[in-house]
Amino acid sequence: MTNIEIRWHGHSYFTVKHEGYTIALDPHDGGSLNLPETRVAADAVLVTHNHYDHNAVEMVTTKRVVKWRRGEFELGPLLVRGLPSYHDKSRGQLRGDNTIYIVDASGLKLAHLGDIGHLPGEDLLEKLRGMHIIMIPVGGVYTIDAHEAWELIQLVEPPLVIPMHFWTPYSTLPLDPLDRFLSISKARRLRLENRLLKITRDELPEKTTVVVMPPPVT
Repeated sequence: MTNIEIRWHGHSYFTVKHEGYTIALDPHDGGSLNLPETRVAADAVLVTHNHYDHNAVEMVTTKRVVKWRRGEFELGPLLVRGLPSYHDKSRGQLRGDNTIYIVDASGLKLAHLGDIGHLPGEDLLEKLRGMHIIMIPVGGVYTIDAHEAWELIQLVEPPLVIPMHFWTPYSTLPLDPLDRFLSISKARRLRLENRLLKITRDELPEKTTVVVMPPPVT
């Protein structure tokens, strides 16, 4: 039975483990955001774009660093696909490019949207449809905001949504809090006691469900 473990380290920083293989996504250094410093060991680290709150690869002990890579490639038991997108609504003219990573863990598919700053066109939406888990920014200011995130979710209809890139207590970034997104979204909630989600494909909900994890605090 395909299973996956997803641990949130605050902001857009996650580790994903499948069949003993671990990848880290968009690590931050903690201190510059006034969040806890989280050092992890991983087989590989993926970075969606070259901004300080997403590219602190020094926080990850690893032998392989993949930065904003497009196309398909393998990482251990994982099949990864990097898709082009933008950090803003002006085709990257304001904040640059952004890479969406789709990770296929033996048929259980997740997408990390990085700092996407626009609603995807139909071609990109088609690639996101069929995802089982989507990690999506909801804090606005530098990315899509809560309303746009919910619109995108309705267009894609993933079973599980993990919000990211929003304001948490003591954070120094002027982002909207998660409550704003939760007040807009009409999806069910799955509230966890910690920042670790363990899931198999058979356990996926039938209707879109938002995973709510406790925020990291210093």
